[in-house]
Amino acid sequence: MPSERSVQVNWQQANLSYVLGCLTLIQNLLDRLIATIHERYDDVPETATVDLAAISAQMPTHPALTQLGQQFQLSTFELNILLLCVGRVVHPDFPNLFALAHRNLEQNYPTFQLALKLFADSDWQALTPSAPLRRWQLVQLAQGEDIAQARLQIDESILHYLLGEPYDDAVLREAIEPFSITPAIDRALTPSHQTIADQMVALLRHRKYPAQVQLCGSEVEQKWSIIATVSTQLNQPVYVLTNRAIPHEISDIKRFIMRWQRWVALSPSLLLIDADQQMDHVEGSPLSLLDFLLRTLNSPIILSTTERRYVPQCALVSFDVARLSYRERLTLWESALGDNTAKLNGQLHRIVSQFNLPPATIEAAGVSIQQLDTEDPQGDNPFTEKLWQFCRTQARPQLDNLAQRIDTTATWDDLVLPHREKGILQMIATQVQQRAKVYEEWGFSRKSQRGLGISVLFSGQSGTGKTMAAEVLAKQFRLDLYRIDLSTVVSKYIGETEKNLRRIFDAAETGGAVLLFDEADALFGKRTEVKDSHDRHANVEVSYLLQRMESYQGLAILTTNLKKSLDQAFMRRIRFITDFPFPDREARTEIWRRIFPSQTPIQGLKYDKLGNLSVAGGNIRTIALNAAFLAAAAEEPVQMGHILQAAQQEYIKLDLTLTSTEVAGWVAREKS
Repeated sequence: MPSERSVQVNWQQANLSYVLGCLTLIQNLLDRLIATIHERYDDVPETATVDLAAISAQMPTHPALTQLGQQFQLSTFELNILLLCVGRVVHPDFPNLFALAHRNLEQNYPTFQLALKLFADSDWQALTPSAPLRRWQLVQLAQGEDIAQARLQIDESILHYLLGEPYDDAVLREAIEPFSITPAIDRALTPSHQTIADQMVALLRHRKYPAQVQLCGSEVEQKWSIIATVSTQLNQPVYVLTNRAIPHEISDIKRFIMRWQRWVALSPSLLLIDADQQMDHVEGSPLSLLDFLLRTLNSPIILSTTERRYVPQCALVSFDVARLSYRERLTLWESALGDNTAKLNGQLHRIVSQFNLPPATIEAAGVSIQQLDTEDPQGDNPFTEKLWQFCRTQARPQLDNLAQRIDTTATWDDLVLPHREKGILQMIATQVQQRAKVYEEWGFSRKSQRGLGISVLFSGQSGTGKTMAAEVLAKQFRLDLYRIDLSTVVSKYIGETEKNLRRIFDAAETGGAVLLFDEADALFGKRTEVKDSHDRHANVEVSYLLQRMESYQGLAILTTNLKKSLDQAFMRRIRFITDFPFPDREARTEIWRRIFPSQTPIQGLKYDKLGNLSVAGGNIRTIALNAAFLAAAAEEPVQMGHILQAAQQEYIKLDLTLTSTEVAGWVAREKS
């Protein structure tokens, strides 16, 4: 049995013989026409005979010329015009024959007038703009000349195709690029994603009605894995058009559409429009141009978007590509870890529940973990600890560009709060740590995906310990804490705030990071009575946030100084609300006892006296830090005098007066 390579070579050789045979027959016609024009009948060469049918019969598939004619419904006359143009390029005698036929040595190229004379089945309509030759730009006419006398030139892509090369288009290559099937996406799909791929294949195979499929969601790697599977099952290559490469003018888009449809006709392919990047601010490429492209392009299309996109008068079939389910992730982890699963001592469920990593990263974790030394004495289970840290590190890149990561050093011992408030924080910690058991093993996640997010509101004055409490929780969970700067989230442009929030939550889902929305009342204030479109959209922003918080399978913490300004409908959807009271004298004294690191030299500090300072914990830390610098400069231990000087500076900053009651006996005790 001949190999596929030999069959292809044989076809190319036979195809070239077929084209040359066609040119031989046309050369016979040219010779006779020239003899008639110049009345040199005795000089007519002997007519060469070519059995084109015999050549074609030996080929495994039709010659390229026949396939081209079938795809674009070309008449015999139109095919002969193309062959005239091919002969001008590949046959050494044709330029001279054209000049003799035109009685003009400079006119050594094919023209429509020559074709009308040469072929018996000539048709004037063959060169009209709506006829296939010009509609599909198979040939071009020189500008500025009479249509009958204009030079005819074959499109370079069509020339190569007729000579047996795989179809390619140098013009399109400037806008599209081949879809690259990397190891990260070339893998077996999970059941839910395989179902989507199967449905796409069924739609895209329907040749009568070319399907336009939309893949929605933020999981780009998962979407591209689905596309790779579809490409393999259909045995069709995929070419990518990014939203930034969409032509900027309608005329350019029309030209792109024509050339792509010509490409698909000659080499069945899929076009992937990659619109996952934000499209609204693409310079020179407004969204209306993408809509026009989708409505006009009559060929199979895959549109990849973050959000579901509605295009009027366009039947997009949409699929939501969700993140992998807990069960699917668990299966991938067990496969990646193999025998190492047992080394986790039953802790795999916590890792699977916490980190929503893509398949490629899970496989990488399985490979890297094989190199671990499980005899390392660090931690109760070093294997679990190192795998957890690997996952935590892999989840960071997406969120690092959107929020500020805070190093968590505070512990429960650093947190001074009333018993009730501390108990609420410990209850929060319990729910975060046990969510895998309750949601997955006990089935709550299968009942409903709503309300699974653990949302918390910390209210209280600045410096009362809200951020420290978030640090304590994140440190206990061994998770990253990210502070979201609301000034970069809130936008005056309609829809932008939701997009910013979506990017943050989508990125955080990968590793279940702890999100800290500081000073949240700036964004989450009372929803107003709708008086205009701005009020209406402000309410939409709040509603979107509530929906994302309810579905976010991590811990989202909101802090506010103005609890009363928050809408009651918003408050009802917060699972935990913790008030951070201004510390009383006893609490302030305890904060002072814990504020200095053990390495700091101190001397003669009277914590009961320091507790008289009526400031919050954040101010106490600032005073202690400034006092330490004063003591270091004086090469002394930290003493009451240093703290007094630092307190005076802090009160000036706060525009407050340091009363004698607060510092009574400080200096006297220090001097004595």
